[in-house]
Amino acid sequence: MKLEDFGYNDKLHKLRIENNLSDFEIGRVIAEHKERYIVKAENGEFEAEVTGNLRFSAKSRLDFPAVGDWVALTTYDSDFSVIHKTLPRLSIITRQAVGQFGEMQIIATNIDSAFLMQAVDRDFNINRLERYLTICYSSKVNPIIVLTKTDLINEQKIAEITDSIQQRIKDILVFAISNETKDGYEALKKFIEKGKTYCMLGSSGVGKSTLLNNLSGKTLMKTDAISQSTHKGRHITSHRELIVLESGGILIDNPGMREVGITDTTSGLETTFNKIISSSQKCKFKDCTHTNEIGCSVLEAVEKGEIDKNSYENYLKMEREKAHFESTIEEKRKKDKAFGKVIKNYKKDMKKNKL
Repeated sequence: MKLEDFGYNDKLHKLRIENNLSDFEIGRVIAEHKERYIVKAENGEFEAEVTGNLRFSAKSRLDFPAVGDWVALTTYDSDFSVIHKTLPRLSIITRQAVGQFGEMQIIATNIDSAFLMQAVDRDFNINRLERYLTICYSSKVNPIIVLTKTDLINEQKIAEITDSIQQRIKDILVFAISNETKDGYEALKKFIEKGKTYCMLGSSGVGKSTLLNNLSGKTLMKTDAISQSTHKGRHITSHRELIVLESGGILIDNPGMREVGITDTTSGLETTFNKIISSSQKCKFKDCTHTNEIGCSVLEAVEKGEIDKNSYENYLKMEREKAHFESTIEEKRKKDKAFGKVIKNYKKDMKKNKL
């Protein structure tokens, strides 16, 4: 297969030249297993690891390759190749790393569109959809809502759910599909373009792996039935993997996400909640928090029903979360700077003692 089959394009070729990487082989990371990578290059598929220099110079997990990245590498044989550098990313979807304050986790890179997947029988939650939208908008990734398991409810209920989405979330494509009956598949397939990269975002058990299997026509990912006691999927994709579909589209499967912590997403919040941001321009005070101030246009719009109350409350929650994350990042930077200063002074003292 050619590099173009994996999404290589003129923009990436230009970045390759600008970063003086023409003498290296170029490949795309299609899977990752604890800092061991599977890279697809024009002359085959290779296991790879990063150079010691790249590992040493990395300031955070964001500096390491991730699924979707294009990398410059030297190949030796199918069992061993070395990644020297990651090409600049055209897009990157991140979330707060679970249990690690101030740290970000890469979900996928170089994504064109993201399928925001929710099962209509048990998983449907517009607040979570707005959270996914915020992540996509901040990453400059085109969001598409995919409702799954439509065979488990009637058409009237599907119409009600679709209508509730369109009332609250504007100008977003919504596909309703069934992995069992294949209803809605043709419409979704027509949307997937050759050479474009898509990823799936959603909780465990919403049907991401089954959708990937059905779209590819092969059993690429193991799936399991829904637990009758917890109503959650027993199978969880344990790693991210990039697959080229028969149609030519490129799809990345992701592990189910129980938590979707937003990071520095000011632009994402502004786009997702544009009606709230637009109303806030008319507030009496520039530093209005939209919670209890006199002359707050946002509160007035909520009272009049012009802004959905649940959407407003979700916005406030995510705004607080963003502010907390940013303050945590700032605190971490100060600690790192102070630690760096201690090390620098220590080295200075050691040098003096030697003299």
